[in-house]
Amino acid sequence: MKTVLGNGRVLAGDAFRDDVAVVIEHGRVQAVVAPDDPAVAHADAYIDLRGGWLVPGYIDVQVNGGGGVLFNNTPDVATLRTMAQAHRRFGTTGLLPTLISDDLTVMARAIAATRQALDGAIPGVLGIHLEGPYLAPARKGTHDASKFRVPDAAEIELATSLDNGVTLITLAPERVPAAAIARMVARGAVVAAGHTAGSYDEIRAGLRAGITGFTHLYNAMSPLQGREPGAVGAALEDRHSWCGVIVDGVHVHPASLRVALAAKPRGQLILVTDAMPMVGADDPSFALYGEVITAIDGVVRNAAGALAGSALDMATAVRNTVNLLGLPLEEAARMASTYPARFLGLGHRYGQIATGYQADLVLLDADLQVQATWIAGQRD
Repeated sequence: MKTVLGNGRVLAGDAFRDDVAVVIEHGRVQAVVAPDDPAVAHADAYIDLRGGWLVPGYIDVQVNGGGGVLFNNTPDVATLRTMAQAHRRFGTTGLLPTLISDDLTVMARAIAATRQALDGAIPGVLGIHLEGPYLAPARKGTHDASKFRVPDAAEIELATSLDNGVTLITLAPERVPAAAIARMVARGAVVAAGHTAGSYDEIRAGLRAGITGFTHLYNAMSPLQGREPGAVGAALEDRHSWCGVIVDGVHVHPASLRVALAAKPRGQLILVTDAMPMVGADDPSFALYGEVITAIDGVVRNAAGALAGSALDMATAVRNTVNLLGLPLEEAARMASTYPARFLGLGHRYGQIATGYQADLVLLDADLQVQATWIAGQRD
């Protein structure tokens, strides 16, 4: 079936265009054409976008939970389906379910569930993010430091065993030997630095070993100082790595985010949510490691008052990027789609509205609220 999306403002290339229509067939964008192109007239279905903004589907590489469930608590296919459905309401058409530091048995179950979800084609699941357990106790955040460990050869094999999707591993470079990082990368994993107390030199060594990203820049990492640049300094200086940022007005001050935008080359900052179960659910509380964590006024904290993930969704992250940081919608949308796709090595297939790309799309209204989504051409 050939479907045409027309009468919208389409983010095609570097700018929005109101003089094109998008032709979808077999789950992919077949063409971006003029409204009077013969392909439009011969389509099986025409969807009037009514002047809305059509952008590539959002890709969130850090999703701990959603729809009332936490991946750690029930690492199974049902949980992944619930999470994907919850976040799709907010424009996320691709995500990495994220496992917070846990025991080896939980990790194995999470990887197995992700493999099943990919085999069963749960719309939106692209792989898995293992956030730990190879982290620094001094920057543990809400992670349980008793779960932290240095991976041996067998654990590296397990952590990188997902063979039908992307694996992202967050680790502290000062805690993991460079040879182990290189082995993870050689086995196909994308590796990011995070929850690290590492010095500038230790982070640079990690980059040389194959690290290509930084997990929630500024948060849970050694700060930039005059005589010790730390992880933040290494991240901002490096021209080739990607940095995830939580744009909720709480995790990072907008001025600090503007500094990051000025320092990093265009395309190297990506929006993430670090979302917890309350996204897409009515209950503001959940349990992690047996501790109740609650969102109050949209801010998620543990009993000690420390930030514990977020209640942010990607649609709000995009709006905040426009309203708090002053970026144009087209760049905010690319930070939520094009750039994360490239970070994950999926930039040839996801993150653009262009011929041959998977038809993962989001329709926004004038207030940048999500009106509809498509995953592989299937509308929600």
